[in-house]
Amino acid sequence: MRNLLSKIFGSYSDRELKRIEPLVNKIEEYDSDMQILSDEELKHKTVEFKERLNNGESLDDILPEAFAVVREASYRVLGMKHFRVQLLGGIILHQGRIAEMKTGEGKTLVATLPAYLNGLTGQGVHIVTVNDYLAKRDRDWMGKIYEFLNLSVGCIVHGLTNAQRKDAYNCDITYGTNNEFGFDYLRDNMVIYKNEMVQRKLNYAIVDEVDSILVDEARTPLIISGKGDKSTKLYEAANSFARTLKGRVVDPNEDKPDPFVREIKEEKVDFLVNEKAKSCTLTEKGTTKAEGYFGLENLADPDNMEIAHHINQALKANNIMKRDIDYVVKDGEIIIVDTFTGRLMYGRRYSDGLHQAIEAKEALNVRSESKTLATITFQNYFRMYQKLSGMTGTAKTEESEFREIYKMDVVEIPTNKPVIREDHPDVIYGSEEAKFKAIVEEIKEKHSKGQPTLVGTVSIEKSEILSKMLKKQGIRHQVLNAKHHEKEAEIVAQAGRFGAVTIATNMAGRGTDIVLGGNPEYMAKQDLKKRGYDDDIISKVDSFAQTSNEEVLKARKEYKELYDKHKVETSKEAKKVIEVGGLHIIGTERHEARRIDNQLRGRSGRQGDPGSSRFYISLEDDLMRLFGGQRIQSVVGSLNMDEDEPLEHKLLTRSIESAQRKVESNNFATRKHVLQYDDVMNKQREVIYEQRGKVLEGENLKEDILVMVRNIIESAVEMYTRQSQDVDEWDINGLQNYLENIFLPKNGLKDIDVESLSKEKLTDKLYTLAENRYKDKEQEIGEEQFREIERIVLLQVVDNKWMDHIDAMDQLRQGIGLRAYGQEDPVRAYQNEGFDMFEHMNHSIQEETVRYLYHVQRPDKMERKRVANPTNSGNSENKQKTVVKKKKIGRNDPCPCGSGKKYKKCCGK
Repeated sequence: MRNLLSKIFGSYSDRELKRIEPLVNKIEEYDSDMQILSDEELKHKTVEFKERLNNGESLDDILPEAFAVVREASYRVLGMKHFRVQLLGGIILHQGRIAEMKTGEGKTLVATLPAYLNGLTGQGVHIVTVNDYLAKRDRDWMGKIYEFLNLSVGCIVHGLTNAQRKDAYNCDITYGTNNEFGFDYLRDNMVIYKNEMVQRKLNYAIVDEVDSILVDEARTPLIISGKGDKSTKLYEAANSFARTLKGRVVDPNEDKPDPFVREIKEEKVDFLVNEKAKSCTLTEKGTTKAEGYFGLENLADPDNMEIAHHINQALKANNIMKRDIDYVVKDGEIIIVDTFTGRLMYGRRYSDGLHQAIEAKEALNVRSESKTLATITFQNYFRMYQKLSGMTGTAKTEESEFREIYKMDVVEIPTNKPVIREDHPDVIYGSEEAKFKAIVEEIKEKHSKGQPTLVGTVSIEKSEILSKMLKKQGIRHQVLNAKHHEKEAEIVAQAGRFGAVTIATNMAGRGTDIVLGGNPEYMAKQDLKKRGYDDDIISKVDSFAQTSNEEVLKARKEYKELYDKHKVETSKEAKKVIEVGGLHIIGTERHEARRIDNQLRGRSGRQGDPGSSRFYISLEDDLMRLFGGQRIQSVVGSLNMDEDEPLEHKLLTRSIESAQRKVESNNFATRKHVLQYDDVMNKQREVIYEQRGKVLEGENLKEDILVMVRNIIESAVEMYTRQSQDVDEWDINGLQNYLENIFLPKNGLKDIDVESLSKEKLTDKLYTLAENRYKDKEQEIGEEQFREIERIVLLQVVDNKWMDHIDAMDQLRQGIGLRAYGQEDPVRAYQNEGFDMFEHMNHSIQEETVRYLYHVQRPDKMERKRVANPTNSGNSENKQKTVVKKKKIGRNDPCPCGSGKKYKKCCGK
């Protein structure tokens, strides 16, 4: 029905594009006007636009002319002029929506249109990329357009100092990665002086590969950690125990819907592995062994929860988490591999002790469990931008999620030239071995005629298995995975050459184009490197910036000659590649998300080039085994297939897509679940960060402090009068002792005729007394100095209490799932109890702040202090220092202070 309506009325995207067609016509009408302007006149347009905005015009008013200016500047600086479809994409991005543009349609260039327009406000535009390489590349490449038009451009990458970050954020347009932007936000809300903050107010973001950043990475929150104080010995003990056990993998097609509901005592093994749920569970036999190993009476006793948790994580580390699939070991560290992109996630650690359990499994140094100092999900970070937009080749399958979470719709932008790539039907084999043999045969066949082939794998492990098989056949090839990501640019740049064979994980050149015949720009730069030019000189050879540096001028001249030479060579080679069918894509298995498959296919057939694709599947693939279900097994059984014979059946293809939809639905539920919990923290985070903001802005906090004093008195009076109007029932001594500890002088209530007062009057009297004492303290210290002391105390108390609260909320969340067994909604329980804990923390902040301020003794010694130092911060200034272990001083040794006394009689007393 929906397809029929689309044919009659056009799709949603068709209707939206039709509405903005007149705007595109206006932009194109300005083209001839822009062409006749001199460079200086074109540059002056930026000044003119800023004046018009200051005089009341809106960004929408100047959009057609501003886009036309960028279009002309791009042609003069880069030799590229935005196509009509790219103008459509630019308008969609400016409107705060998602532009779905196929691979090779020039998304990087599209972003320059809304970035320039919104950059004119001076409030900052963030262009978010998936890795540092792309952030630097796009800043250097597209930055030439902005700089030509007199807008400043910055780049945020790992390892910058605070000063460098601040400069980059103060630019009109800033490129960077989602991790860096998010971590900087968290760090900014941990500083103790305003000038240490690096980010400005979050204004407008354009997210490149929006599906990867806002969907795939949204399952893992950003966390800044500090060093915890727990011992790591239990991780090693649990790992040693886990290795003594025998388990079995639960068949996903077992009769009962939940295999763990079975009579576990029947099991002859020690634990069960559920690959689908990614969990391990001890059987009764395993539990008995654990009690014997750790000397426990009852493992299920609440006092033994920590040991039980460590055992579960050790089992998961040894039986679920796989090396070179989920993580890699590099330089003595466990580095997480993003299962969607295949990239290494530096600075990220598995939570809940799983990272330590894997370190114990791999016999590495087990780091102490970290304490969370600050955390936020990508969903809540990006929703703070005043305007958010994104672009990708594949977003339509996740449109409902973008609408629900981010309030963004997806508009499909047509391709500049028709896509003529031929997508062959899937080929299905009974075993993985048979599938890989068939893949190698297809690669041999394509390679023999010179057709370049890109082979996509879902893990590092699979890419290396295939590489070994090709080596045995003597087929030269390149491997691109997270282990060799440093060579990514080189490998991707050459993947379209005649006869090239490239094996890649899902990271396969996202954000980079595979040019048929090879990339002349890259080849020319490689030649310059061979001639001895350093990277800094090479990065400037294709820049239009004026320079008097003779070495740069010499390199530019040589680069031009080399580029022209390679351009001729690659054009000839491209013709040969086109004759043999263009780039051929082989998928070695279906990914659990359909759009990852679409991205791989989209590497071929760009800008009207020919190309082809085919996916190979085996019934042993994880997707088929875990989510295919009995339906696939019964179809295969009825066909009596030989595992070496390929199988093509429409029912199987539909079942595969059904399995993918099932996994996508599960993943969306997981992300939504993460967000539901973080939404509770998010409201609390906003309150705390607003409070910190007042301190950092240097606001006068006297009125806020006196409100705290009033709140403390009101709650104390309510508590100690036992909500009764009868004075005989009041606990006056309790009230005296409680308030004396905070601000009341010794026996202060004796000066008040309590028995003749109502509760309201008693509250007023106590407040007047407290206010007068506060004014005395203020006069004693000096008004200006006391204002700073208020800021120092509040900042330190808030930071301490907030970090403890984050830890407490984390503990609450870990145990809250068990409420489901009592027919209670865990999320609702978390909201209610989280609110109570937050209220308690707020009262505690008020009480402690007021107590400190009334008892200040040495104001000259007070200064702002950090309550904790991050250990996983991306900032180079905050890296952990190596700890040098000092020799222990004996009690009878000479004291190192130089007094001449024994240590036990001096500093060690």
